[in-house]
Amino acid sequence: MGNQLYYDVLLSGIKDSDLTVKKLVHGISWTAAVLSNGNAGVAMHTEGETRPRLQEIVEGMPVQQAAESVLSWNMEEANEGMAVINAFYNNREDLIRHEKESGQKLQTGGVLEEIELDGKTLAMVGHLLGHSGIKEELLSRCKEYYVLEREPREGDYPDSACEYILPRSDIVVITGSASMNKTMPRLLELAKNAEVILTGPSVPMCPGLFSLGINRLFGVIIEDVEAMCRGIVESKGSVNKYSGHFCLDQGILRQDI
Repeated sequence: MGNQLYYDVLLSGIKDSDLTVKKLVHGISWTAAVLSNGNAGVAMHTEGETRPRLQEIVEGMPVQQAAESVLSWNMEEANEGMAVINAFYNNREDLIRHEKESGQKLQTGGVLEEIELDGKTLAMVGHLLGHSGIKEELLSRCKEYYVLEREPREGDYPDSACEYILPRSDIVVITGSASMNKTMPRLLELAKNAEVILTGPSVPMCPGLFSLGINRLFGVIIEDVEAMCRGIVESKGSVNKYSGHFCLDQGILRQDI
């Protein structure tokens, strides 16, 4: 299916842009990028600086060049690149324009809204229980469900179980943080026969990703940029209180209100 093109799709969509990276903020759990137009994006912090950076300084760069940092095996730099990508794609203006062009209206919704769960096998890459309406009582409708986690809790499977579980799953929900640690292309390949949903603040709302077999993007738009930049430095918590949640379904736009 060519899911190794995941990063190519994201980078190729950032073209003819005169935007620059105004500011980077390295928080406890999140890396944030603020662009010259005021839009901001975040990426969950992924540790690891064992490799040299591809680009010495991302701050101040044109967005097109800065976004290429997502390809780095220096994870701090990859975090910065993904935050820049999300700042570019995850903005209200583009989503409203998409709404007008598609003729669809904003609707309320959650990660699994209108997904047929009865009798299905569902796998979640990341401990996503409790995230945006993913609750035990909802998942009880599934024939079976699995949680795969790099730092597994009681009842979770280690993330290496993805090789065995994803190919036989009907629905696969993947945390956006898989973009930074470079596992996303392999996860998409393993889930090629499933209905695939990407979720979390690290998810880029890029319609081009639908060409890779992804069915739904559930991400955020940072609405209080200044408070977010302060908050991620001061605490380890979620960025949800600074954000609006949006769901993009191959041409259908929903706002989680």
